Amino acid sequence: MNNEELILQRLDRLEAAVAPLSETFKSMMELKDDLTPLINRGFKVLIEELQDVETAFQLEDLFRLIKQGLRSVRNFAWSLEQLESLIDLIKTVEPLLKSTVPQLIHYLDDMEQNGVFRTYGAMLSVRAKVAKQYTPEDFELMSDAFTSLLGLLKKLANPEVQTLLQRMVEIPECLDLGSCQSVGPVGLVKAAYSDDVKQGLGVLIEMTKALGKLKG
Repeated sequence: MNNEELILQRLDRLEAAVAPLSETFKSMMELKDDLTPLINRGFKVLIEELQDVETAFQLEDLFRLIKQGLRSVRNFAWSLEQLESLIDLIKTVEPLLKSTVPQLIHYLDDMEQNGVFRTYGAMLSVRAKVAKQYTPEDFELMSDAFTSLLGLLKKLANPEVQTLLQRMVEIPECLDLGSCQSVGPVGLVKAAYSDDVKQGLGVLIEMTKALGKLKG
């Protein structure tokens, strides 16, 4: 093999090696041609948008922001750690919330169906009316009376007192005022022989004895 053949062989090798690079360069040029209009358009839009903030933007502000960010790197790291802890907490609580929230909604729905919220609304309306009618000074004056009333309510909680009051409330139901007649001394003597009258007089005497304690 002479020198000319060796040279031609080496040229063929170089051509084979350069061919892929040529294809790559050709592809890059085609990509450049495709991207050039998009890049130009992007820069044009960017310049147009920056014109709106040109008067408010100062280069010193950008440097100040960068320096502040560098000073706050530790705070950013701490915030990320806290965010990670919060995410872990949410992942831990999520299964519990999935079972608790429907029960809470069902419970609130039952309260709504039973009129609990309407009752609370009415109570708030009453409180608003009372606050409009009376001043804090009035409530200060009535505080002693409220305390005494609480003592009376405590006594009314006695089962015997409640039974007595219940029976007294039922008395009007047993009365027939339409059939009442005038009664003279003879009628009183005659009525005294009735067992009901006797029991009533006994109750009246006991109540009279108790009323005598009011004098003290």
